[in-house]
Amino acid sequence: MTELVVFGLEDHPNGKQFPLIEVTSAFSRQWKAEGSIEVPVDIDGIKVIAKAEDGSGVGSLHLDFNMQTLAVYPEGGQIQSMETVDEGLHLTLSWHVHETSLEDVVSLEDLPALLNGLGDLVDDTELEDIGNAINDSQAFQKVVQLIPIWHIDLPFIFSKLGNSLCDRFECTSDISDIDEAIRAHQKAVELTAPDDANLPVHLNNLGSSVHCRFRHSRNLSDITEAIGALKNAVKLASQSNSNEHLPCLLSNLGAFYRAWFEHTGDLPDVAEAIAVQQRGLALTSQGDTDLPGRLGNLGNSFTTRFEHTGDLSDINQAIGTHQRAVELTPQGKAELPSLLSNLGGSFTCRFEHTGVLADITGAIEAHQRAIKMTPQGHPSLVSHLNNLGVSLTSRFEHTGDLSDIAEAIGAHQRTVDLTPQGHSDFPCRLNNLGNSLKCRFKCTGDLPDIAKAILAYQKAVDLTPQDHMNLPCLLSNLGDSFTCYFEHTGALSEIAKAITAHQKAVELTPQGHAELPARLNRLGNSFAMCYGCTGDLSDIDKALKVHQQAVELTPLGDAKLPQCLSNLGASFTTCFERTGNLSNIDQAVKAHQRAVKLTPQGHAKLPSYLNNLGGSLTRRFEHTSDLSDIAEAITAHQKAVHLTPEGHADLPSYLNNFGASFACRFDQTGDLSDIIAALAAYQRAVDLTPQGHADLPSLLNNLGGSFADHFEYSGDLCDIAEAIAAHQRAVELTPPGHASLSLYLSNLGNSFRCRFVQTSDIFDITEAILAHQKAVELAPKGHADLPTHLNNLGTSFTFRFGHNSNLSDISEAIHAHQRAVDLTPQGHASLPSNLNNLGGSLTSRFEHTSDLSDIAEAIGVRQRAVELTPQGHADLPLYLGNLGNSLKSRFEHTHKPSDLSEAIGLHQRAVDLTPHGHADLPGRLHTLANSLYSSSVFRESSDDLTASISHYKSAAICTFGPPSWRFKAAKNWATLLYEYSPQAAQTLTAFDTAISLVSLSAGLEHTVQHRYTHLQDMSNLPCQAAAAACLSDQADKALEWLEHGRCVVWTQLNNLRTPVDSLQMHDKDLAQHFINVSRRLEKAALRYGPPHSDMSMAHKISLEDQARAHLKLAKNWDQLLHSIQTTIPGFQNFLQPSSCSTLLKNLPDEGPIVVINVHHSQCDAIALIAGLDEPLHIHLPNFSQKKASTCQQSLMTHLKQYDLRMQAVDPGSLDDPTERGIQPHKKIKEVQKILGSLWKDVVKPILDALAFSRSKPSPDTKLPRIWWCPTGPLAFLPLHAAGIYHEKNSESILDYAVSSYTPTITSLISRVKSHSAINADVSGLFLTCQPNVPGASVISGTTAEVRSIYDQVIKHGVRAQTVEGDALTVEGGLKYMEEFSCIHLACHAGQDQRDPLQSRFRFHNGVLTLSQIMQKNLKNADLAFLSACQTSTGEERLPEEAVHLAAGMLAAGYHRVVATMWAIGDCHAPAVSKDFYNYLLTHQAGSGGFNGSQSAYALHYAIQKLRQRLDNSQKSFLDWIPYVHFGL
Repeated sequence: MTELVVFGLEDHPNGKQFPLIEVTSAFSRQWKAEGSIEVPVDIDGIKVIAKAEDGSGVGSLHLDFNMQTLAVYPEGGQIQSMETVDEGLHLTLSWHVHETSLEDVVSLEDLPALLNGLGDLVDDTELEDIGNAINDSQAFQKVVQLIPIWHIDLPFIFSKLGNSLCDRFECTSDISDIDEAIRAHQKAVELTAPDDANLPVHLNNLGSSVHCRFRHSRNLSDITEAIGALKNAVKLASQSNSNEHLPCLLSNLGAFYRAWFEHTGDLPDVAEAIAVQQRGLALTSQGDTDLPGRLGNLGNSFTTRFEHTGDLSDINQAIGTHQRAVELTPQGKAELPSLLSNLGGSFTCRFEHTGVLADITGAIEAHQRAIKMTPQGHPSLVSHLNNLGVSLTSRFEHTGDLSDIAEAIGAHQRTVDLTPQGHSDFPCRLNNLGNSLKCRFKCTGDLPDIAKAILAYQKAVDLTPQDHMNLPCLLSNLGDSFTCYFEHTGALSEIAKAITAHQKAVELTPQGHAELPARLNRLGNSFAMCYGCTGDLSDIDKALKVHQQAVELTPLGDAKLPQCLSNLGASFTTCFERTGNLSNIDQAVKAHQRAVKLTPQGHAKLPSYLNNLGGSLTRRFEHTSDLSDIAEAITAHQKAVHLTPEGHADLPSYLNNFGASFACRFDQTGDLSDIIAALAAYQRAVDLTPQGHADLPSLLNNLGGSFADHFEYSGDLCDIAEAIAAHQRAVELTPPGHASLSLYLSNLGNSFRCRFVQTSDIFDITEAILAHQKAVELAPKGHADLPTHLNNLGTSFTFRFGHNSNLSDISEAIHAHQRAVDLTPQGHASLPSNLNNLGGSLTSRFEHTSDLSDIAEAIGVRQRAVELTPQGHADLPLYLGNLGNSLKSRFEHTHKPSDLSEAIGLHQRAVDLTPHGHADLPGRLHTLANSLYSSSVFRESSDDLTASISHYKSAAICTFGPPSWRFKAAKNWATLLYEYSPQAAQTLTAFDTAISLVSLSAGLEHTVQHRYTHLQDMSNLPCQAAAAACLSDQADKALEWLEHGRCVVWTQLNNLRTPVDSLQMHDKDLAQHFINVSRRLEKAALRYGPPHSDMSMAHKISLEDQARAHLKLAKNWDQLLHSIQTTIPGFQNFLQPSSCSTLLKNLPDEGPIVVINVHHSQCDAIALIAGLDEPLHIHLPNFSQKKASTCQQSLMTHLKQYDLRMQAVDPGSLDDPTERGIQPHKKIKEVQKILGSLWKDVVKPILDALAFSRSKPSPDTKLPRIWWCPTGPLAFLPLHAAGIYHEKNSESILDYAVSSYTPTITSLISRVKSHSAINADVSGLFLTCQPNVPGASVISGTTAEVRSIYDQVIKHGVRAQTVEGDALTVEGGLKYMEEFSCIHLACHAGQDQRDPLQSRFRFHNGVLTLSQIMQKNLKNADLAFLSACQTSTGEERLPEEAVHLAAGMLAAGYHRVVATMWAIGDCHAPAVSKDFYNYLLTHQAGSGGFNGSQSAYALHYAIQKLRQRLDNSQKSFLDWIPYVHFGL
């Protein structure tokens, strides 16, 4: 048939023709008429005739209808049989009836224009407005209703409708839109003939809409249907003569295969995607406008496969393809920004694999170009901004440049701001904003960032429907943000939220989904982190389970498999740290090794996997001590560092772990090179980390720990100072509430305790306890680190108890240690340490209380600690030695031989297991020697004694370890030899070793105050050594040892002020450098006092910085000194302790220097006389240390009885009425007895040996001078007043010589050598009186005293200045000391026995301390008359250090000092001073200036005058004896 003719229409009286088109069917022949028939309502019917090709009628049908009865004909298809001319022919006619109003009638002629207009409407409408455009016009729905089902354009209309609805769905995510779109496309396909050239297009549109729904629902049937539709389309297009649509269809089919692959991870799918897209490209001609888009699609597929396989050839192909797409696209073309964005994405992907910065720079530039080309308001702008933010974030993660992450956050924030709340992409954009905020938080630790990130993630989750495909991803990221917050705060509620979010993400991810392993990984990480806080084994079991599941679900060859393996290895490592089960750490190592093996060289993640492998190998080494493990760990970490480019954000972390592996090997082997390497790595990690970075406190904490380790090996205070400084910075930089703060505080406390062990500075142990207490308070109940913090707290309490014996401290220690043990699970690696320390605190309490139950428990827990510690473990020697200590402690109480024998065996094992060069070896040798000595006494065993002496010697001669331990060993070595073999040659060797260690133990690296504290335990050694030398008739050696071992601090200060004129002649620059360092070092040494516990951390850090600078100066000074001694000819003895022959070269001509050595074994005097080439040894057989001590105690008792001696002075107190003002006293026979004993047993024998004769001075002759240098208790007795004082036949030193004192021989002869004329500009006398100091007794006599002297000296033409009372400030006093060669201070004074450098002169406007005076280099100083009380009293605990104001004034530069041994009378002081200056002024040497060269004689004269005024009565002893002369 060829046509259909319709009759009965007014406009077509001859009928209207409709051409028929045959439609192929498998079952019958069908013809289709195009168009429609408009029937007015007044027409009752029409006739339809079907005609054949020859024009003859084949069949007819009369349609009789009344429009009023149309209701019986439902809208839609109708069918009716036709009458045919041939009975064998059967024809049916089908049609649609539609009722319409006149205004809706559209003529078929107008239809094409209408359709074109609607197409333009769709094409030109912005995405955000497309839904509104459809809803407002209802255009497509009306057109569909107007067009009959057989109309040729109806499929086109359905297709257009489907596209519009699909676009609206992309905007709104309204599932009804996409469902209706799919139905429209399905209708378009149904209405399109199988051979219609447009069918592939409609199939393509159908597939695209189903694919769109798949991206929302992740329903696999959708993507299957989409691929089926496209495959049909491709098949039809391939069979068609015209294949113009085929390239496009192939490109889209490839995209659908890629989407399927992204869900399943099945590599053949992405391979098929690439294959069909390459086929499509091959069919696309050069110059085709669609070529760039198809290249872009292919590039995306290559990128997707690369993300799965890590095959660099794929990503290189992707980048090349995207670059070609960009190059082929003209500027201004609408597609160019999207193509640039694709290129940027592939660059970012390759960068994340290789870490090559050029790639991420290229990515950012591409994204920036895309943004620049995209007009404001364009729907693609938001996508380009988002991609830029992702790339900037990626670069930030590599470089740590905060400007990148700030820009990324800005870009993501802009995408959020530009996206309407209801937009389907709004949650995704919130998610990306959260990612960038979280990333910055990880760097800065700024809590507002992670709080904002959580809000963004939470909102994204809340806005996403439960069935949306993106919800699992959003939940996973939300979980990560909770984890970050937990890591910062330690709040268990946050990790619980993280676990809940990750669990939900896993539950919503279908089995077989490519992202399921990654989400399982994150869930496992959260479980592991929760375990780290709670220690609950079920958490780590869950972590292992999900990590193993992630590995099992990830196919071999998948690029994500190494990450899954690495996470599994981390969980196994964590489990091992809890259980100590070697199978766990073996599994961890295997997992990490597989991860490394599966990662290609050049992959950006390879350093991370190597780093993790190194960590697990290190953990295994800590347990097994297998050196091959730690060697492999170091190699892995080294590779990780080597493969990480400079500037990479992860490099500090890898360096940190590299350092940790070296530190671990050092702990085991004690190889110094390892800890040096560890320090270098840690320091570099810190140096590379910018200020404000969240990881900086952790890195500083580790650096501090390594310095502390080095200190325990070296004993170098510089190391522990650096450790404390690093730990303090870590604490300071960690915000309150941070989860790691308790750890950093605990480690800070450990460093303070380490320093306390060496320095015994009570401040350090107090700070340690405060830090540990705070660490315990901050650790939540149940936290895995709590036992460690309790253990550290208990240890610090134990150490403080050892210092102060306060039982409350040891009770606190035991309580803390017991809690630590109770909270430590069985099998935990730290249990042995906690048991050992509990045993230590119990032993300490036993030694105080003798409660045997304590020592029994101590031995029990320490035995358990040893049993739990594997052979080869670095801490085993410590535990063995401590168990030995506890057994020895019990032996000393019970005398059970087996305890002592076992203790010796344990101490020997501890020594044997300690490597040579380890800082603890001297201490362990010393402890072993102690046990052997106890055995020698108990068993009377000479073999044990010999072994004990041998071990003391070994400890003493070590060139490593803390000097304090070596000194103790040397002292014991020497003492035992002196006791058992006093004249053996080895005895003197032992003493020589011990004396040489005195100055090391109180070196220049300490403050002066700290040196004095150290020297209290050493003060007896020089006298003991001198006694041994005298016994061996080696008086010269005795003299050298006394000079070397006494007045250590004054000698050190003198060395710092030594003129270097001769050195300047050899090397001027070196000499000046040495002078500068010396001056700075002296000033640093005189800084006063440690920080106080209530100071701010910033203030404490500042003071610790000063201490560190001091230590570095001391080291620098030692190095300079060594350089001078070893490189400059003739300077090998520069600042070395003087030999006896050197001392004899510069003696004063006026008289001998007499050193009197007092020791319990014997007493001797050694006289140095000018002109003799050897000292004169004078044995004092009738004197003893006991006699000296008795005399000293007796004198002190009487002085206190008469308020002439203070008990002690509070540094802050100004209320001291006993200074200068004295009470009347009665006749004191005891003093007379003391003076007589000194005369008969000491002074007279010395005078006789010196051949001094009694004589009366005359104008023509003067008494000889004698300089006394007493030791021990004799240093506190008045040798200058020794004599027999009776009314008849009195005899005293006053009749034989003029007495002076000198702290050391060296200090006196240095003044003899450096004696020169006083500069005329400063020659003169400064005087001050301070009669009315607030809080002190009134000493009104000082005013008359000073005024009288001033009048005297002015009359003699002496340059003088006087300042009285509150007119003088402390600063002014110091200034006048620099401007006048001589000073006279008439005031109150006081000695601070707790801190000698704070001994002071009291002015109306403040106190002038010895420390302040010593900081002045008074190079023109000559005479200081200290008309004040107790200015030469000294410190009983430091008899060999001459710690008093007189010696301090000598150290400050004065050549001679007049001082007092105790309080003086205000009524006598003015007269003594007047007589003193009268003599001085009338006996000037004619030098043209005022000087004190005759000051010793002047004082002798003034005292004799005072005695005469007091009738030489016995009761006057305490009035005149206190006046003494020091120096030349």
